[in-house]
Amino acid sequence: MVSKVLTLNQISVKGLDRLPRDRYEIASEFASPDAILLRSHKLQSADIPASVLAIARAGAGTNNVPVSECTERGIPVFNSPGANANAVKELVATALLLGSRGVIEGINYVDTLGGMSDESELNKTLEAHKKEFKGSELVGKRLGVVGLGAIGSLVAEMALTMGMEVVGYDPALSVEAAWRLPSQVQRADALASLFARCDYITLHLPVLDSTRGLVNADLLSAMQPNACLLNFARQEIVDGKDLLAALEAGQLRKYIADFPAPGLIGRDDVVLMPHIGASTDEAEENCAVMAAEQLRDFLENGNIRNSVNFPSLQLERCPGTRLAVTNSNVPKILGSVLAILADENINVIDMLNKSRDQIAYNLIDVADTPSDAVLEQMRQLEGVINVRLILNGKA
Repeated sequence: MVSKVLTLNQISVKGLDRLPRDRYEIASEFASPDAILLRSHKLQSADIPASVLAIARAGAGTNNVPVSECTERGIPVFNSPGANANAVKELVATALLLGSRGVIEGINYVDTLGGMSDESELNKTLEAHKKEFKGSELVGKRLGVVGLGAIGSLVAEMALTMGMEVVGYDPALSVEAAWRLPSQVQRADALASLFARCDYITLHLPVLDSTRGLVNADLLSAMQPNACLLNFARQEIVDGKDLLAALEAGQLRKYIADFPAPGLIGRDDVVLMPHIGASTDEAEENCAVMAAEQLRDFLENGNIRNSVNFPSLQLERCPGTRLAVTNSNVPKILGSVLAILADENINVIDMLNKSRDQIAYNLIDVADTPSDAVLEQMRQLEGVINVRLILNGKA
């Protein structure tokens, strides 16, 4: 059976090559696709056909995908955390240097001297004005890293190698992320404390209800007057009106971000980039490869890795048939599914069940292939969202 994958952006060939053409048909138009692979395309719920089993985003953020609606329909949404982490880290390094030295101002000044033909006179002019672009070194300065996931941990490590002191804050720090952090990273117990202590602050958080507008007037007023704020996470994390007011009041020296916004463009104390954090050939390839591999593992085996709305679950394949059952996370549903199999004398070889918020997901390997009637009986159970039969690694 060939699975149809709808691509809504130009996806790296290296990623698409992870989907063998004897098993997958890939196109930018399908009436009934089995899966969707995209980058930044803004996907609406109404644009997701009933046939779609999964959606994979070649990138970390999924704010362009209607995740809540997908969850209700039992569609896992995959992302590619960490695949573009190095690209963003390197741009943050650039931003730190731009925030410490008069690099942009100096370049812009030199561009005004194009009419000078006398090299001696040019050198005298440069010597007379270069003091206007003097900055300070990063060595010994304190960097606050808010969010210590795949990108934040790399930024923290990089800053340490540059001779900076690093303070980190992440109330949701996972054990895996903690292992990645260098021991020299200091821990801040409160966000306000980090903002008050640091010369530079860089944000690496996802957009959630709890992080939207997180950096507001209260936090900005806690910053040192000579501090610099970097935002290479998401625009919505910083309250735009409060930021502009803080700049006007001189509560921070400079704001450097990857998200241009009205009211900030053209200011001398603001450096804005056109959302190029992950815009490298390597990052695009890494994201596409990760997204495609996760999509393939789900379609062929039912396994889930790096989903933003489903639990992580991987079960080694047994010979024979696999059932993938998605249901509301309430008691007795799995028992009812197993009872139906028992009534049909279908033996369960292996099974794994996990839940996340309101969703439960089950992989059940069985000795015999259930009939369509048995599958329909499962689908009719109250709370069951969908049931998928996977034969020999193929949906």
